[in-house]
Amino acid sequence: MEFKNINRRNFVKVAGLAGLAGATASNLAAAISAEERGEEMPKHPVVYFEIGCRDLAATKDFYQKLFDWPVDEQFQIADAGIGGHMVALGHEPQHYTIFYVQVEDVAAAIAKAESLGGKKIVGPITIPTGTFAWIMDTQENTLGLWKPK
Repeated sequence: MEFKNINRRNFVKVAGLAGLAGATASNLAAAISAEERGEEMPKHPVVYFEIGCRDLAATKDFYQKLFDWPVDEQFQIADAGIGGHMVALGHEPQHYTIFYVQVEDVAAAIAKAESLGGKKIVGPITIPTGTFAWIMDTQENTLGLWKPK
C-alpha cells in the first residue's frame, strides 16, 4: 500500500479540521451515558471513522441508500453508531476506510506499534481538537490514533 502526497497540509486541510473535530463530540453522549450507568469505558475505544473515495456525491448516495445514514452537506455521518465522514483527498489513497482508536499518548502508541512491527504513516499531527496519526499494522491495514484535547 503506497500513500503519495499525504502530508500534514493536505491531510489536515481535508480531513482533520472537518472530520476529527466531531470525534470527541460524536461520542460524548455515549460516554456520559455509560458513565452514568456505572459502566467502565473501554481503555482504547474506537471513536471515529472515515470513508475515502473519488466521488463524494456518489459515495454519499450509496451509503444513504444502503444504510439510511443521514449525511450532511459536509459529508459528516451522524446516527450511525460512532461518528464519521466521507472525504475525497484528490490524491492517493483514492479509496480507503479507516477507524480511529483513542489513546492516551499518540507518540507513545506509534512507538509501541513500531516495536511490534507496525509503521508510522502520518503524524502525530496536532489540530485544534486534539492530536492524530495514521499507522500501519503488520498486515498493511491502516488505522488512526486519536487523542482529544
